Amino acid sequence: MRRRLALFLLPLVFAGAAFAAAPAKKLAGATAPATKLTVPPIQLKHRTLANGLEVYSVADHSSPTVAIQVWYRVGSKNDPDGRSGFAHLFEHLMFKSTAHMPAEMMDRLTEDVGGFNNASTRDDATEYHEVVPSNYLETLLWAEGDRMASLNVNDENFKSERDVVKEEYRFRVLSPPYGRLFTALEKDSWAVHPYKRPGIGNIEELDAATLTDVQAFHTTFYRPDNAVLVVVGDFDQTQLDAWTDKYLGVVPHPSTPIPRVTVKEPPRKEVKRFEEHGPSVPLPAVAATWLLPEARHADSAALSVTAALLGLGQSSRVYESLVYKKKIAVEIEVDADLREDAGLFIAFAVLSNGHNPNEGEKALLAEIDALATKTIPATELEKAKTQLIASILRDRETNNGKAMDIGNSVVVFHDANFVNAWIGKLQAVTAADVQRVTKKYVTGAPPVLIHYTAEGGAK
Repeated sequence: MRRRLALFLLPLVFAGAAFAAAPAKKLAGATAPATKLTVPPIQLKHRTLANGLEVYSVADHSSPTVAIQVWYRVGSKNDPDGRSGFAHLFEHLMFKSTAHMPAEMMDRLTEDVGGFNNASTRDDATEYHEVVPSNYLETLLWAEGDRMASLNVNDENFKSERDVVKEEYRFRVLSPPYGRLFTALEKDSWAVHPYKRPGIGNIEELDAATLTDVQAFHTTFYRPDNAVLVVVGDFDQTQLDAWTDKYLGVVPHPSTPIPRVTVKEPPRKEVKRFEEHGPSVPLPAVAATWLLPEARHADSAALSVTAALLGLGQSSRVYESLVYKKKIAVEIEVDADLREDAGLFIAFAVLSNGHNPNEGEKALLAEIDALATKTIPATELEKAKTQLIASILRDRETNNGKAMDIGNSVVVFHDANFVNAWIGKLQAVTAADVQRVTKKYVTGAPPVLIHYTAEGGAK
């Protein structure tokens, strides 16, 4: 199995990640509102090649390294009906052999020179990245062009990587006590949109797939006019442009159209409840979700701040209430999951021993309602915004972090400049904005409510 973080399964570590980043103790006393931070914009260069490949580049000579990323606009939402897991399967297949490279050659081209590579499957895209010393930039551009143009999608590679994906499904979904909850969360939250399909796939549908199915999927989506190249780091722009033309500009542009997801998720008209179960679940859990608009919507920044106020770190409202004070939960998470077509506002808690989902649900919803109706202290609002902005700036300390934000801005937000605008949008969020979006999308809208307990256990 490749050492790869499957981003479509990030909810599996929601709480742990939030707690690891949070301080060990509650914040003592009030803090003064932060002075508005002025962040220098990332200076983007953009060009579109004749074959449709979009290229974004940022020169940064502070270290002799370079990050190369290729984002394909194909994610788990693009999996064929009855064939969930295809985008994830290709996340693995793209590291197999090509016409000019043996399998796993990307590891040799990166790790053997002190760099690294990885990839992730998302709802809306699949991204592949490498970080290497800058004198290897030409080599990696050649390699990315080669696997874009001449990947060996044959029976041997297909079957070996299908087995890997199936084992990953067992490891990430069937083995962990809460693995089934997070696949159920997607399935239960969406009525018609293909976001409801499990991004990791499932064993039955993977077994039903044929080589012809897989080859058709590859031909449809893995092409230059469906891709975005992002290069950040130590390079000469003229040289980068020449190498990009030489190795990626020559990849043929297919004449067939690229199918896009056009399904619109209908508004929820009523509360929906689901009872979900898993084996060996040590403690019950409760989850609530609400539908959000597309990521590029004007309310996205306010929704992100709302989620931070409720659930980011140990001094957040839901953690403070459910874990510290009431002691009815051991882990919580609140997240505004922004996606290209539509998003989810997610609130989640693993409950303490002796407490049940009904109790957890009531306490969780009460904290959200309080945020919508009671005064939000200015210092609390500033703290939440500072936490979000600090996380962004930490990511951007590396070439790969900058490239990741650029790719996400292009593919999910449909605007490369979102990488520069997002911090300002977060800074501009007011308490009134938070309460407005909370009432509009959460307390004023019907949720999906999920109670998760052990199979055959007491609720």
